[in-house]
Amino acid sequence: MPTPKITRRSALQLIGASAGAAAAEKAIPSPVKAVLPVTHSYVLCLNMATIRGHKLGFVKELETAAAAGFRSVEIWADSLQEYLIHGGTIGEAKKRLDDLGLKVEDLISFNKWVADDAATRKDGLEQMKRDMEQMAILGCKRIAATGMGSSNAPVPGLDVIAQRYRTVLEMGDQTGVVPQLEMWGFQKNMSNVAEVIYIAMKSGHPSARVLLDIFHLYKGGTSINTLPLMDANAAEILHMNDYPATLSSAIIEDKDRIYPGDGVAPIEQILQILLKNRKKPLVLSTEVFNAAYYTQDALTVAKTAMEKMKRVVDNR
Repeated sequence: MPTPKITRRSALQLIGASAGAAAAEKAIPSPVKAVLPVTHSYVLCLNMATIRGHKLGFVKELETAAAAGFRSVEIWADSLQEYLIHGGTIGEAKKRLDDLGLKVEDLISFNKWVADDAATRKDGLEQMKRDMEQMAILGCKRIAATGMGSSNAPVPGLDVIAQRYRTVLEMGDQTGVVPQLEMWGFQKNMSNVAEVIYIAMKSGHPSARVLLDIFHLYKGGTSINTLPLMDANAAEILHMNDYPATLSSAIIEDKDRIYPGDGVAPIEQILQILLKNRKKPLVLSTEVFNAAYYTQDALTVAKTAMEKMKRVVDNR
């Protein structure tokens, strides 16, 4: 009988078949189903405003957040500066953070980078540069860029704000700390998502980002129905809070904020929109200024904030 001709294709087929058969013989079904690692598109964080009224001081604020189970925090510039004035150093602050296992997600500062008055704006830019340099040492990659300084009439136009926002974004290029354009519902020309997204886009800078807040979405009249028009990745931080049904957006104030889930805000709907197709986790940071909470034990307040956020996120 003639020897069959072996082609390259037939040889590969034979090899594949025999390898498959051998693997099948050796394979032993595992009774344990493989569990894929759980990934989250969000990070739970504590904004120190939530325990600000307790007047704990910078270090105690960090310790309280860590004891409540937080691993991410937003710190306030004035609290840090007071710590430094009284003998602390940025290096020591970094060590405290590392020892507690905390990451600073953002610095809440109120530098007047957007002011019309040239001298005021220059001073605001210098302070912001200092804050950015300090955050770089702490490993923090973000700083709030609020509308502070633009409240006096006439308020700068959107295009002017965009130019000034680009200036601080370029400062961020030098430090690795990105200014997040914070929306305030009471701030003309920065009161709703449409305005801050326009400013961010008009800046023409690739690092431009907006900082949103559930209270300010309500205060500034942003329609949740149009929120999906914004790319969710434009926001890296969402300040988590709630508001009661008894107060209209016209009269509600910062002090009226309550824990997320305790009011009527459409938080679950907002999260569904902002947590879709994310390139990096969204920082969910409880920020309330409630005087009633300030009369309670600080650790209790921080723990409650953590529990309330977890419940809201789980229910979305």
